[in-house]
Amino acid sequence: MINIAGVISITIFYLLILFVGIWAGRKKAEGNDSEEEVMLAGRSIGLFVGIFTMTATWVGGGYINGTAEAIYTNGLVWCQAPFGYALSLVFGGMFFANPMRKQGYVTMLDPLQDSFGERMGGLLFLPALCGEVFWAAGILAALGATLAVIIDMEKETSVIFSACIAVFYTLFGGLYSVAYTDVIQLFCIFIGLWMCIPFAWTNDHVKPLSGMEVDWIGEIGEKKFWFYCDYGLLLIFGGIPWQVYFQRVLSSKTAGRAQILSYVAAFGCLLMAIPPVLIGAIAKATPWNETGYPGPWPLTAEETSMILPMVLQYLTPDFVSFFGLGAVSAAVMSSADSSVLSAASMFARNVYKLVFRPHASEMEIIWVMRGGIIVVGILATVMALTIPSIYGLWSMCSDLVYVILFPQLLMVVHFKHHCNTYGSLSAYLIAFFVRLSGGEPILGLPALIHFPGYDEETQEQLFPFRTMAMLMSLFTLAGISWLSKWLFLTGRLSPEYDYFRCVVNVPEDVHRVDEPSEIDGEQMSVMAGAMSKMYGAATMVGKDERNGRINPALEADDDLPAMEAQRQMQQMAMSSAAAAISNVQVPGGHGTTAF
Repeated sequence: MINIAGVISITIFYLLILFVGIWAGRKKAEGNDSEEEVMLAGRSIGLFVGIFTMTATWVGGGYINGTAEAIYTNGLVWCQAPFGYALSLVFGGMFFANPMRKQGYVTMLDPLQDSFGERMGGLLFLPALCGEVFWAAGILAALGATLAVIIDMEKETSVIFSACIAVFYTLFGGLYSVAYTDVIQLFCIFIGLWMCIPFAWTNDHVKPLSGMEVDWIGEIGEKKFWFYCDYGLLLIFGGIPWQVYFQRVLSSKTAGRAQILSYVAAFGCLLMAIPPVLIGAIAKATPWNETGYPGPWPLTAEETSMILPMVLQYLTPDFVSFFGLGAVSAAVMSSADSSVLSAASMFARNVYKLVFRPHASEMEIIWVMRGGIIVVGILATVMALTIPSIYGLWSMCSDLVYVILFPQLLMVVHFKHHCNTYGSLSAYLIAFFVRLSGGEPILGLPALIHFPGYDEETQEQLFPFRTMAMLMSLFTLAGISWLSKWLFLTGRLSPEYDYFRCVVNVPEDVHRVDEPSEIDGEQMSVMAGAMSKMYGAATMVGKDERNGRINPALEADDDLPAMEAQRQMQQMAMSSAAAAISNVQVPGGHGTTAF
């Protein structure tokens, strides 16, 4: 029988999230439907909202439920997500937020497509897309299972209803709606869980946590040490190349603020992990067969995945449970919105526009993105309802993000001149096949290679093969890129074999500055080259264009008027052109020299 009080509680919080999402969508400048306005909230996210939305990059339904489950099943030492994702935000802020925001990129895939070409960027879009879609599907599936157990609502009804609300306000307001609902989401989680903890902790059925009979700390064990390290590195560095993170970074007003938000959000991740850690420990200290819980004891894997809502339901009074369950359920539902927006944004910009329709108008791109939001929402909903091992799929995709995307993003951001498309494709294939060769027990995918320490009984790879695949991908990217340059530049391979046109057979409009020409035509060539290096800055016509890829020197003064910014950039381009022309003059004024 449906729990009416629970339904009322969840409905109230769902309506709150929906109202905030629609209200936030109205903050979008009227008539301004540019890519930056919808995908990045016009790069105008303030400090307060920025802190909350950056923290919500990882802190959501999956984070709090997973943390409580990890404490219950394996203990505190195996609860790596809070520390891993916090360090992920720290390293993201230190090494990626500043250069990415300074360059004014719109999505995480922009620098990859700049360096490797549109089609290679489209190939790199696949693991990023799968990761976002499966993450959203996993959240919806967990929410449906939770509501089915706690308030006896049909899984299909709760999943479809939750997905429709998240898609609706995301469709309406873009990142504005996502960011402002993140504020409500974190408040709901924080207040809802802390309200429940004192009542659960003092419940008569809960044993003292300090007692020797309750082991909620756990241990690693010598056998699983490298396995533990592998997953830790996966969380830290594999947590960086996600559009849900860079969506927040690139929406910040300045590069410096993007870094600050990353550091503060890392602290927020740890702070928000405290309530679910305590709830997991309380659950560990509870003999569930002595409570009102009617299910099996000891708990099966299916029950342990819902340990947090079970504590709220059976160890707290009704009025506390009413608030806590509603808050947590609404927060879980709200967690899916950013993944849906991220996947749709990358498809509209990096696949549809840059691969298939280079001359598409901004309005066309926005409508494609809105269609993408609906399609991604439907895909996530269908997967949540039909695929039993959705977590296994997401786990595999997060591994692919780590082994494929992280090395490539690292290279294009910090070592751009040491990588090219040949290295990118080779690294992609190497990382993909090495990771697949390790198998995935959750998906029933057998291991093709038994790395050292393989456990035949549990079919687990205890060797850190994920990190090995990532390092192989990184060295392959650098090595093959160097080899291809050496082969072409030394003449060992003819330029006609440069199929990707990234070493010597570069299109004329891209490489024109480096080509020797007559002095009369050289001035125009150099000027055009200098202007073309400013990504989107040479054609500024509106108030938001200054947020494009402008010269980093202008970044510190983010409030420069658009016309002043344009004037300064034009002066810089002219200076660069004049300097280049003077450098090609041979003493005496006779002829030119190649450069």
